[in-house]
Amino acid sequence: MSLFDLKGRVALVTGGNGGIGLGMAQGLAAAGADIVVAGRNVAKSEAAAKTLASLGVRTAAVEVDVADEKSAKAMVDASVAKMGRLDILINNAGIAIRKRPEDYKMSEWREVLSINLDGAFYCSHAAQPAMKASGGGKIINIGSMLSIFGAPYAAPYAASKGGIVQLTKALATAWSVDNIQVNAVLPGWIDTELTQRAREQVDGLHNNVLKRTPAGRWGEPTDFAGIAVFLASKASDFVTGAAIAVDGGFSIQG
Repeated sequence: MSLFDLKGRVALVTGGNGGIGLGMAQGLAAAGADIVVAGRNVAKSEAAAKTLASLGVRTAAVEVDVADEKSAKAMVDASVAKMGRLDILINNAGIAIRKRPEDYKMSEWREVLSINLDGAFYCSHAAQPAMKASGGGKIINIGSMLSIFGAPYAAPYAASKGGIVQLTKALATAWSVDNIQVNAVLPGWIDTELTQRAREQVDGLHNNVLKRTPAGRWGEPTDFAGIAVFLASKASDFVTGAAIAVDGGFSIQG
């Protein structure tokens, strides 16, 4: 079997109906994995699942609110019921609210942390028993450049994404005994709905990103297909607890 062959594996992707999540799901499907797309927008998730099915794999759409522990568990249970097993979880669902720290309402702080960080834990916690029952699994958490850097307009987002890296390390050490590898991907500036709004809100952002990125461009969701396949496949069986930047060199530019 090829190190990168995912035939017979089942992947669950939260926020998999667009942006980076869909880009990763497309990579996994192309490698043969069956895909469950999970999100709050059921119609959008069903449309994404239909597109992925054209790659010749089984697909399903499941509604979820990752900030709700019961909803996260129901998502995993539904995925296993539909597909028979669960091997791969991508914790991609997330939000950002951009303000200076002194301008946030406490409810906004809590909302970002609940979805981005609590949600990743709830989904991972729910998935672990199913992965253990299958003999192992792969969890891929989506961090950010703000897992590394500070920014004046994204305190809760940065806190949640810094937490993602530490959560990744904790789960990696705890669940290695179950043959579950847990890693994080740190996207740079990627052309998605989230960053399109950021460009409207932050003057000069587009050109500043181009100047700092050695690759000379913004990333595309399809740039995440390869890293998703690597971290979901046997090729990464000895990689765990890592935080891998996919950023066109943004984080290394002096």
